[in-house]
Amino acid sequence: MGITIQQLSVFLENREGRLDEVLSVLAGNDVNIVALSLADTAEYGMLRMIVSDPNKGKAVLKENGITSMLTDVVALRVPHETGSLSKAMHQIVEGEVNIEYMYAFANGDDASAVLKTDDPARVVDILRGSGFDVWEASEAYVSNIKGRI
Repeated sequence: MGITIQQLSVFLENREGRLDEVLSVLAGNDVNIVALSLADTAEYGMLRMIVSDPNKGKAVLKENGITSMLTDVVALRVPHETGSLSKAMHQIVEGEVNIEYMYAFANGDDASAVLKTDDPARVVDILRGSGFDVWEASEAYVSNIKGRI
C-alpha cells in the first residue's frame, strides 16, 4: 500500500494552444484527470495533475514531444466544512514539516488537498495519527474517485 501518490507535472510555454495540446494527448490516450492546478509566470506555466495512470500519462506525453515529470505527493481528504483544512495544516505545522505547495478541490461533502512536502512519509503519519484520511496510491487512480475532470 503506497503512502504517496504520483503527480504528473508539465512545464508549459506561455503560448496559445499549449494547454489544449497536453490535455488532448492525455484524453486521446484515455488518461483521465482527477485534479489539476495551473500556475503561470510571464514565460511559462506549471501544470500539475493527478491522473488515472501517471506512468502512462508521462509516456504518452513523451511520445508527443512533451516533457513531464512524476513527483510524489500526499493527498488528504477532509469533510467539506469550514476549518477542516485548517485543522490538518495545524497538525502538519506542529509536526514541523514544510509544505512546498498545495492545491485543493471540493466535491459534495468531501474536499481533497494535494500536498508537496519535504517529508511525505512524516506528513502521512502525522495526518493519520490525528485522525485524518489520506488517499492510498491504489485509490487515487481508480475510476470511482469524485472530482474527475
